[in-house]
Amino acid sequence: MERIKGPSARGRYAQLQGYRAQFLNVGRLCSALTLPYLLKPDDDAENTHRRLVQPWQSVGARAVVNLSAKLIMALLPPQTSFFKLQVRDENLGEMYNPQIKTELELSFSKIERLIMDHVNASRDRVVLHQALKHVIVAGNALLYMSKDGLKSYPLNRYVIDRDGDGNVTEIVTKEMINREIVFGKNIKQVTPVNQPMGGVVSTGSQDDEVEVYTWVRLDVQSGRWKWHQEAGDVIIPNSLSSAPKNTSPWIPLRFNTVDGEAYGRGRVEEFLGDLKSLEALSQALIEGSAAAAKVIFLVSPSATTKPQTIAQAGNGAIVQGRPEDIGVVQVGKTADFRTAAEMAQQLVERINQGFLILNVRQSERTTAEEVRLTQMELESGLGGLFSLMTVEFLVPYLNRTMMVLQRNKQLPTLPKNLVRPQIVAGVNALGRGQDAQALTEFITTVAQTMGPEAIQQYIDPGEYLKRLAAANGIDVLNLIKTPEMLQQEKQQQMQQQQQLELTKQAGQFASAPMMDPSKNPELDMELMQDATGQTLTQETGPQVPGQAPGPGG
Repeated sequence: MERIKGPSARGRYAQLQGYRAQFLNVGRLCSALTLPYLLKPDDDAENTHRRLVQPWQSVGARAVVNLSAKLIMALLPPQTSFFKLQVRDENLGEMYNPQIKTELELSFSKIERLIMDHVNASRDRVVLHQALKHVIVAGNALLYMSKDGLKSYPLNRYVIDRDGDGNVTEIVTKEMINREIVFGKNIKQVTPVNQPMGGVVSTGSQDDEVEVYTWVRLDVQSGRWKWHQEAGDVIIPNSLSSAPKNTSPWIPLRFNTVDGEAYGRGRVEEFLGDLKSLEALSQALIEGSAAAAKVIFLVSPSATTKPQTIAQAGNGAIVQGRPEDIGVVQVGKTADFRTAAEMAQQLVERINQGFLILNVRQSERTTAEEVRLTQMELESGLGGLFSLMTVEFLVPYLNRTMMVLQRNKQLPTLPKNLVRPQIVAGVNALGRGQDAQALTEFITTVAQTMGPEAIQQYIDPGEYLKRLAAANGIDVLNLIKTPEMLQQEKQQQMQQQQQLELTKQAGQFASAPMMDPSKNPELDMELMQDATGQTLTQETGPQVPGQAPGPGG
């Protein structure tokens, strides 16, 4: 076991968490008004399972869940690819034959399906959906891409540091893990049995947990990310690791960026005033409605009617008394309730608009135009969030996924000078469908302006089918005929046509009147001349000169 000689990860975490405190406090307030379980009021172990206080309204929770669902659909859309492997046209003429572009696009389409099959088989969408909730509420979340998939860290479990340009330079995470799981059989070499380690939460049982810190730093000289794990000021064995700068497994997410701040600002913070007002009005309306619904009967002290009689009387009972002796207490706040309800409705409408709760038709027949309009409204309503998510999530996520698959021999190595990954999520989430639409519009325009004969004269049908299949991500294996197959089929058709013509000619020759004695009685069947000039008889066949005829001759 190697003990820390210099600065420890725990000490660095303590240094950076002071700057994080202001963002964490705002995040907890936003969480209390929307989804309280995202960021709990404190991080004490004994309060981990404490019952959380629920808000008086559910508008905030519905808004966060709705917006996170829309974001996950736009970032990682199902049944389609969020990226496109694009051929570098500038290198086709110099290094490669331009005629292979279509074949390359078909191959890249197959690679895209391999990558998306890997993404669909993992639990990345589930983890990303939970992380997006943290991003919307607290403005920040941290993702780690392990070999088993994504892992999410909330804001209260990590600290971060950035340079002047906003690039991440340092990350420290904090987790509570069982001590025996961390050190295994080497636990006795770390600390005596009766002496607790630094950072250990003693529970008096065998399930003692230790604070595990992961320190991630960017090495400027090598340009690589390096990290290790510590527990109890001891480096955990086999925890040292590194990764290239562009394929780091650590992906910090932000919702809104502010110049000079290492952490982001959430969407809920932008509507914090409306949510606070709605929370107060909802509480007042609920408590006031409960008070207004309470019915109290008053009996005059000098009345002959006894209160017990009224209390014990059933519905429709006949009792002795006077109506003027009994009164009912009523809360005359109906007008105040109406004003509060109208104000609350205005706040709900503003929150729904801010969190994009749209009334878009949801059905299996929803058109691509409806999807495009929804994505456009997401982009415009969130102020360019997709652009930020493309740079800080989709690009690192794609690079890391491709590197892992290539390392595991599940994906071929792609030449960087020939292929360029292009993110098509967000506004362009239709993916390769845009290429298919553009191709179809081009063919339609040519037919309308130059006529259908121009398509037959200038357009290659085979090339058109290949490009259309590549644009839609369709595997053309055993689907589209190759030029060799077309040539072979053409030859077979020509042979069949020739045989058909010969058969037809033979039938016409056999049914000719000259060859049919019934139709040509003047034909001398005893004397016919064949094609060689020999004389034929009806009974004996060819006549040989100098030879006597046979019997009957």
